Amino acid sequence: MATLRDIQRRIRSVAKTQQITSAMRMVAAAKLRRAQDAIIAARPYSNRMYAMLQEIGRREPGDEHPLLELREDPSTLEVVVVTSDRGLCGAFNANLIKHAESVIRRDGPRFQNVVVTPVARKAVEHFRKHRPGLVGRAWSNLGTIDVKDAIEIAEHAMSRFVAGETDEVRVVFSQFQSALVQRPVDIPLLPLALAERNGETADGDNMPYEVEPSAREVLGALLPRAIEFSIYRALLENQAGEHAARMTSMESATRNTEELIRTLTLQFNRARQAAITKELVEIVTGAQALE
Repeated sequence: MATLRDIQRRIRSVAKTQQITSAMRMVAAAKLRRAQDAIIAARPYSNRMYAMLQEIGRREPGDEHPLLELREDPSTLEVVVVTSDRGLCGAFNANLIKHAESVIRRDGPRFQNVVVTPVARKAVEHFRKHRPGLVGRAWSNLGTIDVKDAIEIAEHAMSRFVAGETDEVRVVFSQFQSALVQRPVDIPLLPLALAERNGETADGDNMPYEVEPSAREVLGALLPRAIEFSIYRALLENQAGEHAARMTSMESATRNTEELIRTLTLQFNRARQAAITKELVEIVTGAQALE
């Protein structure tokens, strides 16, 4: 049976844990707000870019552009899996990895080879341990999301696709919906589909201006930027989902520590009451023995 000192020591330990989880929850909430602002700022740019590409694509189909080429007999699928570098965010990374594995099982049989490009430490650790033969180039310890990271990942995917090393590229990430809902999704990255992104149809309105120098040249200049921004938006969405999941997880942990402290305090009071009662009984018994 635990002594009073043991219970007090455990209460202090749980209280310190509560301070840590509470602080982590507040930090995650602050980071989530900044990540949400970044997504809100990026979405209109993304939607307008694809509306422009769709309109230009109607003027100039651009079938000859290598980023739009549909391979008749695709042999290699590349899956870019985006997770987080750190844990303590509940089932966030586990759900992403589970979804990535389902994509490999679902689409892999159509191809002779599957290549996994893990982005962030949790994805790198999982696939290097469980599927080492599939792992290609990996990115880890990204820290704060930067456009340079997105450009580097996108250039890697585009260079392999144009060189014929891959025939289709898909991106797995967590789509941020709210502080309580983060949904793992996978979107086609290459070959680029102008009319559809993230399950949404671009506006494609007729633009009230002429395209200079030509629709073909503008399309060729914008397509790589669209790929880069798709990766950047996926990283932003995933980052917001990570902070939301960590905030929810730490809030739940804080509530659990509060409940544990109440239980331990009750246990301490009962043990102290039992000790006092035992001492009183011993005193009364000793007094009766002297009579």
